[in-house]
Amino acid sequence: MSRYLKLVVSLTFFFFNLCLADPLIVAHRGSSFEAPENTLPAFRLAWEQGADAIEGDFLLTKDGQIVCIHDASTKRLADKNLVVSKSTFEELRALDVGAWKHTKFKGTKIPTISEVFATIPKGKKIFVEVKCGPEIVPFLVKEIRKANLETDQVRLICFNTKVIKSFKENMPNHKAYWLSGFNKKNGSWKPSVDQVITTLQSCKADGLDSQHTIPPEFSKSVINAGFEWHAWTINDARTAQRLAKRGIDSITTDRPKLIGLGFRR
Repeated sequence: MSRYLKLVVSLTFFFFNLCLADPLIVAHRGSSFEAPENTLPAFRLAWEQGADAIEGDFLLTKDGQIVCIHDASTKRLADKNLVVSKSTFEELRALDVGAWKHTKFKGTKIPTISEVFATIPKGKKIFVEVKCGPEIVPFLVKEIRKANLETDQVRLICFNTKVIKSFKENMPNHKAYWLSGFNKKNGSWKPSVDQVITTLQSCKADGLDSQHTIPPEFSKSVINAGFEWHAWTINDARTAQRLAKRGIDSITTDRPKLIGLGFRR
């Protein structure tokens, strides 16, 4: 290779890397390494630590309220085991979901989606993970419409393609990403790349949100097909930098301050 050609190649890679946008740093359930997951203290701390977005899990209560909690029941987080879908908001609100993390969070309550929306600063985003079925969509659409947020600030993520399809039918201008885990069996990854692309197209998703361990050819195929690629959950800076070089759109992490330090801000 001539010296001139080497220079051209070097400059090409330099400007390519320069033009790559840094991925969004998404605080997984808020800054959940330091504060109780899916609570207002965790979300507020994430904003203080410079997160570009927060990710929260949402379920529908018996009386039609959308609350921020990951599990179908409160067993893991509170001293009383209530099934969210079979409990009223008032019953759930009475629980303490902060003391398990640290005594300084004692008295922390399960927040509503409107309370979580209210924490979001101008220009920041939220990834709303729906943990139930399409029955939540009408309530979610109502909450989004009454929130004082721009369209690009609220994005949906879900493993259930029916939820994504219903959401996109009601709010086509809001982005939605299909969540999927991957398993390698007998030398092949499941779902396959073709299955992923077909699924994204059929449910009108804007991209894939996957575990970060998928091979480079998977993420490359998704991106080349015109979709975004997001991944979870990354808590070490070296992995985050490696994923950024693959063109990832966002990195979900329990430690937004640590991961954010590795990127230009």
